Amino acid sequence: MKSRRMARECALQSLYYADSLKSSQNDTLEHYTDGFQKELGDVFPFCEELVQGTREHLPQIDKMVSSYAKNWTVARMSAVDRAILRMATYEMVFSPEKTPIPAIIDEAIELAKKYSTENSSKFINGLLDQLKKERK
Repeated sequence: MKSRRMARECALQSLYYADSLKSSQNDTLEHYTDGFQKELGDVFPFCEELVQGTREHLPQIDKMVSSYAKNWTVARMSAVDRAILRMATYEMVFSPEKTPIPAIIDEAIELAKKYSTENSSKFINGLLDQLKKERK
């Protein structure tokens, strides 16, 4: 069994790719995400849900992230940080999985440490800590 962490990493790559497209080319994004199916095996549906759910709720997610990011706009954030925050916010607020919030935040921090800048993990931790009260 592949790990959910791997699924999150692949979802992050897909969301980063979608952000770089600068358009809503869903078929292109789906094709890109489908490329992870063999690698992820039985956790691929989780990856797919993260990508599709994040894209589906993007306007609400960006509004939430912006409201908690003091003196920052979503557009001003690095593309990697933006993708991590969007995915984690989706998982915290909208996902039917109801993964424990500390696990979601920890995973987001680990992704930031691996794929972003030195200070990104602190920024993401602080923002997601504020966002956790949005959990339904």
